[in-house]
Amino acid sequence: MIGRLSGIIAASRPDEVIVDVSGVGYRVQIPLSTFYKLVNSQGVVSLQIHTYVREEAIQLFGFWTDEERTTFQRLIAVSGIGPKIALAVLSGIGVADLEQAVREGDRGVLERIPGIGRKTAERVILELRSRLTTPRGRGATSVVTPATVSPSVASSDADAVSALVRLGYSDNAAHDAIVAARREMGAEAPIEGLLRTALRALVR
Repeated sequence: MIGRLSGIIAASRPDEVIVDVSGVGYRVQIPLSTFYKLVNSQGVVSLQIHTYVREEAIQLFGFWTDEERTTFQRLIAVSGIGPKIALAVLSGIGVADLEQAVREGDRGVLERIPGIGRKTAERVILELRSRLTTPRGRGATSVVTPATVSPSVASSDADAVSALVRLGYSDNAAHDAIVAARREMGAEAPIEGLLRTALRALVR
């Protein structure tokens, strides 16, 4: 199984990158927490990889840190949590806030993640509580934009909305969150900033 990939990022979007390793392009799905790190990276990068094997396909999931990968693996071991929801958790609240929610039994934080209801949130808290070892404190949709917004900004906003939709948020919720984030942050805000701001509003 592939445990790590080191190479050049040949293409990227908020939920996926193509890692070129000696001329071979590996398609790797990533959480937004990893995308934020990759945005400004240059040259060779290394991703911690979880290889997910199913009957019809082999999928690669990449993470900036081993801590993220370990948390992803713990999440998909919980009944009712698949890779898509695990990525949504890491994208929406991150490792530190997840651990805090588990320790405090804060079901509400988890229920704000798309795909997680009350029973699933309770299972996550129950099953992950005994596995947490690191002490922590709390640590293709279009966007309606003004005519003065440049095509590159409109494209960035559309990519941000698509990323939220792929995480499980509805078209309307994703659209409204990105529009509000753009309004708050201005025309020069990069996509990673928009996503951070939008997700804070969505999981609040």
